[in-house]
Amino acid sequence: MPKTLEGQITMEKTPSYFVTREAPARISAMSRDTKLIVVVRDPVTRAISDFTQTLSKKPDIPSFESLTFRNRTTGLIDTSWSAIQIGIYAKHLDNWLQYFPMGQILFVSGERLISDPAGELGRVQDFLGLKRIITDKHFYFNQTKGFPCLKKAEGSSKPHCLGKTKGRTHPNIDPEVVQRLRDFYRPFNMKFYQMTGHNFGWD
Repeated sequence: MPKTLEGQITMEKTPSYFVTREAPARISAMSRDTKLIVVVRDPVTRAISDFTQTLSKKPDIPSFESLTFRNRTTGLIDTSWSAIQIGIYAKHLDNWLQYFPMGQILFVSGERLISDPAGELGRVQDFLGLKRIITDKHFYFNQTKGFPCLKKAEGSSKPHCLGKTKGRTHPNIDPEVVQRLRDFYRPFNMKFYQMTGHNFGWD
């Protein structure tokens, strides 16, 4: 990591850290005081989004429905598929809590990051001990994308919106499969709400 000067915070982001078994021990060995920010969203939507992303690169992959089940007749979910595995947040959090206290981890709601970006970023700024500089006036909602955009990027007069890989239209998924996934994730979500003391309202 680069050296951080007085009054600076060094940040780094990689989506796979949260689900990588060895990451908590490595990060703890580097610095036990590290503050961790994890953006989470409804695991069902997350799985469909994951699939949509893969589909854009490999259009000939099997359907979402066939990848979801180990056995469609019995309704047995295939937890070895990474798109499903990643959304079992309670399991991943268990691993992190062996190395970091809950007070050093902030969970940001992916849904609220879209509906109230300034509110969620307010929580982030408080967590990092920063003055609340980013407010509602820094955002506008891009109807086409379905995401908020920053009014202007640092050092530029142009607004900054999420790249073309974000906001892709999800394919239509069999509602019965979506329901089956909701039922599958429910106990894990409940455990995650208890662990974090935060109800994300994913049901």
